[in-house]
Amino acid sequence: MSASSVNRRRILSLWLPRLPIDRIQRFFNSAGLGKANEPNIVVIKDNNALVIHALDEAAERLGLHIGQPLANARAMCPDLKVFDADVVADAKTLCDIADWCDRFTPLVALDPPHGLFLDITGCAHLFGGEAALLQTLVRALGRQGFAVSAAIAGTSVCARTLTRQATGTIVADGGEAAAIDRLPVSALGAGEAITTGLRRAGLKTIGDVASRNAHEITARFGARFSTLLAHALGQGDAPINPRKPLPDYIVEKRFAEPIATDTMIAMTLSRLADTLIASMEKQGKGARRLEAAFFRTDGVVRAIMVETGRPVTRSAVIDRLFRERLDALADPLDPGFGFDMVRLSASRTEVVVQEQRDLDAHVHDNDELAALIDRIAARIGGKRVVVHLPEDTHIPECAVLAAPAQHHLAAAMQAEWPARAESEPPLRPLRLFEKPEPVTVPFATVPDGPPHQFTWRRAKHAVVRVEGPERIAMEWWQDGKQLTRDYFRIEDAEGLRFWIFRDGLYEGEVFDGDGKPVPPNWYVHGLFA
Repeated sequence: MSASSVNRRRILSLWLPRLPIDRIQRFFNSAGLGKANEPNIVVIKDNNALVIHALDEAAERLGLHIGQPLANARAMCPDLKVFDADVVADAKTLCDIADWCDRFTPLVALDPPHGLFLDITGCAHLFGGEAALLQTLVRALGRQGFAVSAAIAGTSVCARTLTRQATGTIVADGGEAAAIDRLPVSALGAGEAITTGLRRAGLKTIGDVASRNAHEITARFGARFSTLLAHALGQGDAPINPRKPLPDYIVEKRFAEPIATDTMIAMTLSRLADTLIASMEKQGKGARRLEAAFFRTDGVVRAIMVETGRPVTRSAVIDRLFRERLDALADPLDPGFGFDMVRLSASRTEVVVQEQRDLDAHVHDNDELAALIDRIAARIGGKRVVVHLPEDTHIPECAVLAAPAQHHLAAAMQAEWPARAESEPPLRPLRLFEKPEPVTVPFATVPDGPPHQFTWRRAKHAVVRVEGPERIAMEWWQDGKQLTRDYFRIEDAEGLRFWIFRDGLYEGEVFDGDGKPVPPNWYVHGLFA
């Protein structure tokens, strides 16, 4: 066998022709409401008319077909059970099946609306060969309640074409053209207009189209169809688009007898972590993002992800992070009838930089702080553990940026904040409101003076001392009209100190509908200690 044939891609195409109705029937069967041999269809609106979108075997035996108007279907079968199409739920079900197919290969792509592509290049031997892999996959999905058609070929287009007409076909390398030679042109899925045009031209099979000169087909039906035909015949192929990027490292454990206890799950994760760390250590890598996937025997897949602020190089750290994550799950990890496979992958890794750790106490402190942040983030979520970074702006509410601590810890430790002038009162309040709160000012010194009293939260405050104003204009490059603010540091008769501002300049920025100046609004933005 030549090197080129060894490296040739192998694509497994899955097609679930009855996915919409299978999804509904699985729901009713799980609730014990399903009835055998009862004709069921799913309808969707097309050109202001309801037509059949999917149907089961019982309805198909009655002569019904996809695209048939609902009125005609009811005339043929008055007892027909009709369901409305739910495209979103169908897409969710297809994604769930794609997650389950990750057990065979991490390269799984969607082929909407009801199909999948699996790149099984180099991994079929793990399941006993391509024939055994195809049978295992089809039988497993069949037990889950799905009608499935599958085929394997060297190109995705050829495999997809065979699933529509010759399910179960496995095309040897280089045999794509012969495998689809006698199939009808409709199997290519080129669209109704092109299919009708080919038939009118006397080209009823794919072989008839392939026998014509390529430039003739291109001139009549376009370059896009010519490319589709070439890919179906095995003459090159466009790569599939996997749903998930390929992780840097993957380790997994399969079980002949499914596991269901927390102890076995923890032991399995611990062993996988040891193997994963050993693999990364050989290349001097550490993990920054880890994902554990649990595959249940009934097809349900649960995935749990943890992130770290620094590259992880110890399996004990991985164990602790996943224990924290599992303990904090709002929806506990339900094993059902057990997990028959557990996978641990590192989707993001970095080169580990060696540091002097014996004499430098700061390095140890940083490591302990990063480890603490990782554990807290694993329990409550990385977005809830934040550090604050200074921003180069004079707008008070924008002067601080809250960023995830795992990714910005080093920047926060090196950040330089504006220094406070000694023996001077603070320019900014200790407590700054996230959103300024309105206050009522009965009168103020116009146009730039402070208020003599104000009402905030239904309490009146008499002003006894004032510092200001500090004028802050909004950035001119921001979208929308922003008003100029005049900030005042105010102390009331009770000794409370407020940071309030007038939003807008009187007779300069605030006008009514007739263009006449009106008093601007006042807000309290913070409280001093």
